[in-house]
Amino acid sequence: MTIIFLGFRKFLNATICAAALAGSLGPARAEMSGWIDNEGGRMRLIALPPGRDGTMRGALQIEPKPGWITYWREPGNSGIPPQITVAPESGITLTAIRYPVPKHLVDGKIDDIAYDAPVSLPLTFSAKDASRSLELKASAFIGICKDICIPFQAEFSLPIAAANQSRPEEEAILKNAEASLPEKPSSQFKVISHKFSEDMKELWLQVALPDGGDTAPEVMLTGPSGYVFTRKLMSKRDGKNFSTSIAVDKLPKNYEIARKSWSVLIIDGGRAMETPLAFD
Repeated sequence: MTIIFLGFRKFLNATICAAALAGSLGPARAEMSGWIDNEGGRMRLIALPPGRDGTMRGALQIEPKPGWITYWREPGNSGIPPQITVAPESGITLTAIRYPVPKHLVDGKIDDIAYDAPVSLPLTFSAKDASRSLELKASAFIGICKDICIPFQAEFSLPIAAANQSRPEEEAILKNAEASLPEKPSSQFKVISHKFSEDMKELWLQVALPDGGDTAPEVMLTGPSGYVFTRKLMSKRDGKNFSTSIAVDKLPKNYEIARKSWSVLIIDGGRAMETPLAFD
């Protein structure tokens, strides 16, 4: 795969232009936009009416075509992470994007963390005034890739109707999206300890796994924005006990780890858990 957006994150705002625009204002019904198409796939936006506290649930649905991929929040060596922007005049703000469990795709020079099948990213919005009529105006910008990476931008405008009606299709999509998220840590599946080597070149992890086995889980360690580490220097599994060291190949110049929080995603068979890692 030839990637044409190396270092994309550093100049994202400067590169969104007319050439990236794949569609705008697709036909919509309340709370669900129409699909907007691109050479490599399509996407649409869903948003439900706010609750009394102004919180709104939603999702960005992305469907790559067969053989194409789209990216996790940290895409790997290169690629375009999802970007969603809400127009200030909407009276709505985006407060969270959550990510279903991705795949680590490695093939020659390719080292991507991505989705190669339809995926829905759960979204949380907040409405300033939940008592008035709302219109959610938002822009989504993603990378969708096969032999090359194609920037895919779409504009959405969703009228948000009253809350007192049934929305079974939207609710089912959001329920499935939330079910695809990694587990939170539990007593059976958690990081027991984490520690950097003195030279900051590797991070040691001790993990409790939910099931026995003899294969090493996948580990995706995310640090500063734009950095993800997956290469294991050492791994040992004894049933439900797993220890490993992850190579930390490069960090920003003069980076200080004290009082920072990273995150680690651990995938063991059909289960996955994500947890923050705090450093004193």
